[in-house]
Amino acid sequence: MARSQEPRSREAPAVSWHTLPSEEVLSALRSTHDGLSTEEANERIAAHGPNVLDKKGGVSVLELIWGQINNPLIWVLLGSAVVAILVDPVDGLKNGLVILAVVIINTVIGFAQEYKASKAIESLSAMVPELATVQRDGKRVQLAVAEIVPGDVVFLQSGDKVPADIRLLQLRTLQIEEAALTGESVPVEKTTDPVAADAGLGDRKNMAFSGSLVTYGSGAGVVTTTGNGTELGRINTMLSEATEIETPLSIALKKIGVVLTVGIAVISVVILAVGTGRAVSQGGVDVATGLRESAIFAITLAVGAIPEGLPAIVTIALAIGVQRMAARRAVVRKLPSVETLGSTTVICSDKTGTLTRNEMTVQGLCLPQSGVYRIEGVGYEPTGRLLKEDEAVAPVPEDVRQLLLAGVLCCDATLEQKEGRWHITGDPTEGALVTAGEKLGIRTSDARAGHARLDAIPFESANQFMATLNHWGDEGKKIILKGAPEVVLSRCTEVDRPAVIYRVEELAKEGMRVLGFAEKRFERAELGLEDCEDGFVFLGLQAMIDPPRTDAIDAIGLCHRAGITVKMITGDHKGTAQAIGEQLGIAAQGAQAVTGVQLADLDDAATREIVEKNNVFARMAPEHKLRLVRALQENGHVTAMTGDGVNDAPALKQSNIGVAMGITGTSVSKEAADIVLTDDNFASIAAAVEEGRRVYDNLIKSLAFVLPTNLGLALILIYAVGFFPLVERTVDGVIVKDLLLPVLPTQLLWVNLVAAVALALPLAFEAKEPDVMSRPPRDPKEPVLNRFVVIRTLVAATLMTAGSVGLFIWKYEQEMAARAATGLTEAQIVSEAQTMAVTTVIMFQIFYMLNCRSLKDSIFRIGVFSNKAVFVGIGAISVLQALFIYLPAMQVVFGTFPLSTESLFFSVLAGAIILPVITVEKLVRNHKPAA
Repeated sequence: MARSQEPRSREAPAVSWHTLPSEEVLSALRSTHDGLSTEEANERIAAHGPNVLDKKGGVSVLELIWGQINNPLIWVLLGSAVVAILVDPVDGLKNGLVILAVVIINTVIGFAQEYKASKAIESLSAMVPELATVQRDGKRVQLAVAEIVPGDVVFLQSGDKVPADIRLLQLRTLQIEEAALTGESVPVEKTTDPVAADAGLGDRKNMAFSGSLVTYGSGAGVVTTTGNGTELGRINTMLSEATEIETPLSIALKKIGVVLTVGIAVISVVILAVGTGRAVSQGGVDVATGLRESAIFAITLAVGAIPEGLPAIVTIALAIGVQRMAARRAVVRKLPSVETLGSTTVICSDKTGTLTRNEMTVQGLCLPQSGVYRIEGVGYEPTGRLLKEDEAVAPVPEDVRQLLLAGVLCCDATLEQKEGRWHITGDPTEGALVTAGEKLGIRTSDARAGHARLDAIPFESANQFMATLNHWGDEGKKIILKGAPEVVLSRCTEVDRPAVIYRVEELAKEGMRVLGFAEKRFERAELGLEDCEDGFVFLGLQAMIDPPRTDAIDAIGLCHRAGITVKMITGDHKGTAQAIGEQLGIAAQGAQAVTGVQLADLDDAATREIVEKNNVFARMAPEHKLRLVRALQENGHVTAMTGDGVNDAPALKQSNIGVAMGITGTSVSKEAADIVLTDDNFASIAAAVEEGRRVYDNLIKSLAFVLPTNLGLALILIYAVGFFPLVERTVDGVIVKDLLLPVLPTQLLWVNLVAAVALALPLAFEAKEPDVMSRPPRDPKEPVLNRFVVIRTLVAATLMTAGSVGLFIWKYEQEMAARAATGLTEAQIVSEAQTMAVTTVIMFQIFYMLNCRSLKDSIFRIGVFSNKAVFVGIGAISVLQALFIYLPAMQVVFGTFPLSTESLFFSVLAGAIILPVITVEKLVRNHKPAA
């Protein structure tokens, strides 16, 4: 049903509907309380379009494939394959096809990793209901939500999803849950009165927003905006426009790729020139022949210097990190996110459900006679003691029992256990009252059966109280009054109002929501508003809060020790946010919470400054969260963003690492995120950061292992072109001299793909370094290969080159001298020497991998057998190398030749030289001179 729209009708409205009286809203929309006619509605749907959210296509399969191929190193490999085939239609064809197979394998691995279609916008569409009750032609009818237009009068009742943005015209005790849009932890009590122009989304109490849920009461209102013009639609637009940030590792690997590509290109040209010059001047061939022979060296260099196995190593290492994170309750949706967590400098966390339990809990009681009490326990689990000045109080005093009983009777919530967890049905505030009673021995079902409700006045925002008339045994009947403390106090006699108000203010400073309770005897069987005006006896106050998670407090401390700043972003009120922030240890000393309205008034420079200095942000709309994340990124931070609501989705997508809640999170937030927490717990984020740092450390070990091999292979070829003797052969009766190739292109691919991967992967299983969470985050601008790794690479590559070249020359000259006795052809001798050179490289890799298990400590300090995967890798490559040398089929593909026991011994001996050399290097580097 998609159709083109007039741009103006799809944008956020220019009119501030929440500021206008009801009649002016109807007039501006050219509507009445009787709604629209069918004819007028048809005209409007033609002008405004259907009430649906725009959908935008994702990345196509071809675009994903192209993204894998469009890489400098891949282009070098493709060029090498083409040149190899053109230079030598026989052996060159074999080499070229092997190189192309490598490109295809890399492309498949990368494509499989990134083939994840984004469904965030489709999830947004699923939030909008299919049918709604609308006034059309003076009658109430059920219509498809897509057919609703501005000016329609829509009716709402408990359980309904709001189908569009609506200005409320009339209501009865209407409450709407907007947590997914605003972050408000409890349903909002709605009104029809105009509100201030600068009111935030959560304070526009005369509006009902598309996708929110009616939890209580009923109402009617006029549709102001539809489709992408709604607040949900604005989030849809922001989500599609949010920029997905490239991970630090991806950026670093791209830089390595560019450097390698340029270096390979320059060295290949030099080799081509030097090789051609030597072939022409010393070998007696023409320039064309010299170019063709030298081109084989250049191709071999390109194949050898490119770390073809690196994509597979990175992908599998990240996948291992994914498994470890899943065991710690963090499910990774996007593979590169594993490493990004390790470099996170700021975590922006939602409050409700992440830092807090999202379970309102009564924690304080204030009684006019016996004073202040505390109740242990958090959440809806009905366990906890009554405390006074930190001492347990038992049995429960009678006045405390009467206060809790009033809370249980004057509410409609129920508490039950499902699948091992306690849940409430009804309003969260009332759920807290029921739980408090259950904790201290008041069974809800027994209390309500023993004090049957005879009548009730539901809560209305105009009255600010709820009242019930209950049977009270021999005492007859009682009215129980619950509401805002000042409203309840105004109806009570003989109470110290200033003292109670002071206590209310003190509790409010702790971020608590406070309710007052009162009672009075009553005779009649029916209850009216006039019966609730005066004559009540004040029972006391119950103060509740959505309490901080204790493990979240510990996790925040761990993040601080790891140099990570934690910021709290919530849709809750400023006072509540500040109080919770202080309890969690997030709020900076002396700093005040910053509101979304304050943030909106700042320019970009001031925004960047305020987000750096402040850690608590309240009443934040989706656009404010998005702006905050972008400001942090502009300040150079690697930003993680957590959230569970639709309002969090754009910021989740924009952040370097988006973390959604698996239990309470909306499908929209999960689809926009990189990681989903299965337990909705901030502590799991800290655990995931730890795993991310471990993954990064192990990736650096893998890189430090792989790159010397590539550099060493390049140096072997450079040395061969510059210094190897020329080999004589006869062409058409003419003796010419060719360059001697120490390693074939296919053999280099064996080293880079099979051997390097088999030996590098065990490093991904290394245990975390002891200081992994006691060091600051790494600078995202810091190169992956720092000065130390570069020097180590040069040292290791030089040793490998010396061993391989030395044994190649030794074996070649030894066999050439004995060829009369052995009967080997020169081609077989060259093949044997090449096989020995490759085997020496493999032995070098085995011993060097043992050194790379820790970049600082020796293998004996970390434990020789602490990572059993290392020995599995060594065993696997040993078997594969034996097949490479002795299996006839492998000899055909790779041009190898069987080696003697003596040759194998010398290869192992040459490879082992790296072990003591690097061990001594570590000792020297770690030695600290005495002060």
